[in-house]
Amino acid sequence: MASISSTTSFPFMSADIDEKAIRKDKPEELVKALAEAKAEAIKLKVHDDCGSDQTTLLITSDQVMVSKGVIRERPQSVEEAREFIKGYSDDRAFAVNFVLVTNLSTGATKGGWDIPEIKFQNIPDEFIDRVVNQGEMTCVAGGLKLTHPSVLPFIKELVGTADSVRGLPRELTEKLIRESLEAKAE
Repeated sequence: MASISSTTSFPFMSADIDEKAIRKDKPEELVKALAEAKAEAIKLKVHDDCGSDQTTLLITSDQVMVSKGVIRERPQSVEEAREFIKGYSDDRAFAVNFVLVTNLSTGATKGGWDIPEIKFQNIPDEFIDRVVNQGEMTCVAGGLKLTHPSVLPFIKELVGTADSVRGLPRELTEKLIRESLEAKAE
């Protein structure tokens, strides 16, 4: 297996899909459908180099938060962001992630879920108001950047990893990359 140096760069592309047009009742089904739609959209943009002996992998993912059994995507308003964050106070939520690795050289796909649990302390109204008014902290799935230093004091326990909460779980992604590369040899 080829190794990746720390100086290797990877191109990033936007899928430019209408995520609100894709709806599923179960969070696991929703994030999988969104990651797959992103992969299909990006594959249409990618021009594979004919005759290239290098393997090209496409990694897409999606994440939603689930609180009190309700799927929380990116909040659409300040009021919705405030409602999301208030709902976490003295409660728990789950970050439901799906990662899809597509080997563009072979067409093989490997995907999987990672679902960390976040248990919250009481989140004071003053903090919620400050975060919501800042804006940049609430523009993510679930309405709160959980790895931001100002949020960490309100997290009682994280059952999972910080990168899982960010939306691209490293361990799962590495496993899927290995599996995608091995599928080439089969």
